[in-house]
Amino acid sequence: MEKKLLLGDEAIALGALHAGLSGVYAYPGTPSTEITEFIQGNQLAKERKVHSRWCTNEKTAMEAALGMSFMGKRAMVCMKHVGLNVCADPFVNSGMTGVNGGVVVLVADDPSMHSSQDEQDSRFYGKFALIPTFEPSNQQEAYDMMEAAFDYSEQQCLPVLMRVTTRMAHSRAVVQVKEEARPENEMNYNAVAANWVLLPANARKRNDKVTAQQAQLEEDAAKSKYNSLSPALLKGKGEKCPLGIIASGIAYNYVQEALAPLATREGQGVSLLKISQYPLPKRLVRELLNSCEKVMVVEEGQPFIEEQVRGVFESQNILGRLTGELPRTGELTPDCVAAALKAELGVKDQESTDNSQFSILNSQLVVARPPQLCQGCGHRDVYTALNEVLKEYENPRVFGDIGCYTLGFLPPYKAIHSCVDMGASITMAKGASDAGQWPAVAIIGDSTFTHSGMTGLLDAVNEKANITVIISDNLTTAMTGGQDSAGTNKFEAICLGLGVEPEHLHVVVPLPKNMPEITRIIREEINYHGVSVIIPQRECIQTFKRHAKERKNAK
Repeated sequence: MEKKLLLGDEAIALGALHAGLSGVYAYPGTPSTEITEFIQGNQLAKERKVHSRWCTNEKTAMEAALGMSFMGKRAMVCMKHVGLNVCADPFVNSGMTGVNGGVVVLVADDPSMHSSQDEQDSRFYGKFALIPTFEPSNQQEAYDMMEAAFDYSEQQCLPVLMRVTTRMAHSRAVVQVKEEARPENEMNYNAVAANWVLLPANARKRNDKVTAQQAQLEEDAAKSKYNSLSPALLKGKGEKCPLGIIASGIAYNYVQEALAPLATREGQGVSLLKISQYPLPKRLVRELLNSCEKVMVVEEGQPFIEEQVRGVFESQNILGRLTGELPRTGELTPDCVAAALKAELGVKDQESTDNSQFSILNSQLVVARPPQLCQGCGHRDVYTALNEVLKEYENPRVFGDIGCYTLGFLPPYKAIHSCVDMGASITMAKGASDAGQWPAVAIIGDSTFTHSGMTGLLDAVNEKANITVIISDNLTTAMTGGQDSAGTNKFEAICLGLGVEPEHLHVVVPLPKNMPEITRIIREEINYHGVSVIIPQRECIQTFKRHAKERKNAK
């Protein structure tokens, strides 16, 4: 075994490669992006020619992974939590088709919404789709679980959902890794067509089978080495433990950290159930509840375990996010977990050694630094021109989208009025126009346009909607670090193919010297009653600097 210092994302990537991965399919989204980037730069992946090109969106990624699985090889799909919404159709149906080669769907949730629109918990998707779910509690488990997940996927002929959170994805730890990787699966033709063709007659049979599997999946979770029950050592026979804890994922580490200074480690007054594999192992939960006076559920994200425990077991002594001992929203922290456990165990804080007070005092000295568009960013010139023109109209509305240009909502631009999900700018502008709004302007980035904007533009063209669409093209997927954008150098052709009239399709270069031309074009196209598209095109300043440095070093 070799030791490596790895991010959680890197441990996942290396674990997948060592488990015989043949392809990773992903769309960049924080905090999952580094998984695919690691594989793209890994020597083993290059030697084996592991597929690692970015996909247009998460739906296409999931479907491509199913295609690789159909041929018997192992595939991984990577995305952030809101990306799972995009691929929900193939993801949920993959529970019905099953798999041939193993499939792991890696989803990185973002509690506290560091770079996301919501805090959704992907474990609900696994339960909804009847798909087993793994949730590592540390980087070593993240590495080890990849092989276990692929093996389990092939054993049960089901995809496996692996859920991590931001702190797990972006923190580092020493990981013991194998020196040799498992060989890739050979391609085979063993996929049973009747399982993969979801005609109602076939789907009903698969539904019965997958539903019948759930009892076995639950029992496997109860026996899993990743789930463990550590009962308290009590003096009296038949005596109940005062407090039991159910902890999952990274929250398990917070519990361990909190218990250590309280001198109530596992086996010394507190019973602890660690859960990292689902379905919920009810047998272990029942054993814990029967032996404890009250149980606190400590989990990162939404009250997924807590709600199930309350629903299955009629107990009034279940504590957690729903009862207020832990915060209902946002990330858990070692401090808030420790405070909750201290309160339940009746332990008083030692004021002289309360590290949380020190951290709070220090955080108050840090001046807030709101995000802003980079100096030299082309989006700045786009918003400057757009704001200049829109001063001439009464009640204009600008519908924004997901990307660094969303920062146009903030001062000094204050230029957009909505940002809901990938691609919503164009369809919301169309809907507003349908309601009678004018001007209705959509602003969307290049990567977001190919991800989810093209179908909305087709709707607008088909109905001759009175909207102006600005595709702000900086030649990359800038917000997540400068990955390739699927539509680079193709946007004019795409728009023409979707039916945009050539005379109302313009490409401009967003620079201050071109401001008169850009404002003239925006004004003319707003006044045109139909669909018009303007493509401001200039490379992201960050990738421009990086490429310039690479060219200089190459000389």
